[in-house]
Amino acid sequence: MHSWGDVERLRPDAAAQAAELLYAFGVGLAFLGTVRPDGGPRLHPICPLLCDGGLYAFIVPSPKRADLLRDGRYALHSFPPVANEDAAYLTGMARPAPDPSLRVRLSEQFVAERAALGVKPPADTEQVFAFYVDSLLLTRTTGHGDPAPVHTVWRATGTG
Repeated sequence: MHSWGDVERLRPDAAAQAAELLYAFGVGLAFLGTVRPDGGPRLHPICPLLCDGGLYAFIVPSPKRADLLRDGRYALHSFPPVANEDAAYLTGMARPAPDPSLRVRLSEQFVAERAALGVKPPADTEQVFAFYVDSLLLTRTTGHGDPAPVHTVWRATGTG
């Protein structure tokens, strides 16, 4: 498993494009896929944060949080852009990130990114998770219906 900072160091081009797609709407927006207790998929929107070489998110008390605590496997997919079908898709393992100073920095970043909306800091009940990356798939298109999308794959194993 690699931190987001590792991906930035190993594949700066792919990391920059993925960050651009995760923040395409000015704040981090993505769909988080987790594994339910019965093995089935669960999918919810979340607000990822890129900070200090890590990929993080505040997760509210919920079935998805229970999924991550039980089985940390995840898939994260950027929100679809308006003008094309570009996408960033990451897989790996998520783990709780209990560092209080990290929580403060992430909370400040969360509020700052949404300053125009006047949002409050995440509640104390929201748990910070770090998302470690095993694979990253980037899809670039020339618009909707592009017959020849360009895919870039990076895997933690060093292939791709």
